[in-house]
Amino acid sequence: MLHQERRISEEEVQEKIEYRDGKVEEVLTDGRRIITFRNGTKKEISADKRMTTISFLNGDVKKIMPDQRVIYYYADAQTTHTAYPDGLEVLQFPNNQIEKHYPDGTKEIVFPDHTVKCLYSDGFKETFFPDGTVEKVEKNGNKIVVFSNGEKEIHTVQFKRREYPDGTVKTVYCNGRQETKYSTGRVQIKDEESNIILNKK
Repeated sequence: MLHQERRISEEEVQEKIEYRDGKVEEVLTDGRRIITFRNGTKKEISADKRMTTISFLNGDVKKIMPDQRVIYYYADAQTTHTAYPDGLEVLQFPNNQIEKHYPDGTKEIVFPDHTVKCLYSDGFKETFFPDGTVEKVEKNGNKIVVFSNGEKEIHTVQFKRREYPDGTVKTVYCNGRQETKYSTGRVQIKDEESNIILNKK
């Protein structure tokens, strides 16, 4: 109880100004100013005037920091949006997902499982999975997946190809035809019904 009383005395109101529009401004002994608007919104200005905190009736809070960062907390969504002076914007969601929006149009999303997805302004997408797998998607839809075991997959409109670390390459074409080139030099081609039409050593 003593601690609470001390806090109240430290925050003692030195001056109280009531405006015609219903706004009330309080100057505290520590130099802070608290302005309460008629709609219930409160604006607190630090003693050095370098930080402003605005508390809205719906629970949202906006802070303007000394370094010019603007931090906005959306109470309903439990989401924090931080805007930096250089144009970077960072969103933090309640599920621990973090999105960074860069001034050049690039977006970086870090998912709760630590998967990182980068969306570039030119349409290129890159995803880094926790197991070391990297997926790259070109603007035209072509996709390259590099797995942590060294295997590589290429997806285009015409074919899907898998390249193995030993040099074996298996391609499945859009018409269903399959072609496997083994590291030994052997080539096997199957038609769309999986019938072997070429088996060359």
